[in-house]
Amino acid sequence: QVQLVESGGGLVQAGGSLRLSCAVSGRTFSNYGMGWFRQAPGKEREFVAAIAWDSGSTYYADSAKGRFTISRDNAKNTMYLQMNSLKPEDTVVYYCAAGPPFLPMLLVRSSSYKYWGQGTQVTVSS
Repeated sequence: QVQLVESGGGLVQAGGSLRLSCAVSGRTFSNYGMGWFRQAPGKEREFVAAIAWDSGSTYYADSAKGRFTISRDNAKNTMYLQMNSLKPEDTVVYYCAAGPPFLPMLLVRSSSYKYWGQGTQVTVSS
């Protein structure tokens, strides 16, 4: 079993930055492709970014390109999402997920992931 725990969410003003972390335990972290998703109340979970098992490649949703950066540290069993230039529309719950070691561009669907964290709330005030 794999456990994922997100942290780093909170309240920030528009234009500000936050860094989310996803700590993984239970299995070998480097066996998994990893992703970040987000979900607003009443809406489907939306892909944000994904990263290969070895950090060799990344893939971003259009809404994240140029503002968000996904990274991972396999030695620390942790994945990150650096979010800059935040907008009020980024106000949602963010989830991390662990899936197969595929190319990130193949990990854009939530159904591709087997393990999920509990989510962390990000609120961006205008």
